[in-house]
Amino acid sequence: MVQTFRTLLLAAAVALGTLALAVFASAGEFNEADGAAIRGYDAVAYFRENRPVKGSAEFRHLHKGSTFLFASAANRDAFAADADHYAPQYDGYCAFGASRGYKADVDPAAFSVIADRLYLNYNAKVQRDWLADPPRFIREADQRWPETRATTKVFR
Repeated sequence: MVQTFRTLLLAAAVALGTLALAVFASAGEFNEADGAAIRGYDAVAYFRENRPVKGSAEFRHLHKGSTFLFASAANRDAFAADADHYAPQYDGYCAFGASRGYKADVDPAAFSVIADRLYLNYNAKVQRDWLADPPRFIREADQRWPETRATTKVFR
């Protein structure tokens, strides 16, 4: 009886461990919420419409293991042709946070396109701070990002 219980516990532990590894392994490089990068907003629309536009599961593209959603097939196709151009900087984490050396979630409405690159921020207040000196913050984020990218803690 004790041996059977131990065997069941071991089997359950192995199953949970395998499931955890599968979930971890399926995570993409970008900050995702509810299974989509940019909280499901269309990365290309920031450039073409200068505003956040919610994407649709009908128009999706997998990039570096992360799912991006788009409002149209044209936007999806543009992203697929040049994903590194349209994808948000710092893997879709808050650009201001990256400049300070930490990962933070984003509000898709708190964005800026600077030098033809998409930068997202935690919220409107953080975006105002970011917009006070984008060149400095971009320089600092670029310097810190390789180390920050490796961290697992994300401010939500």
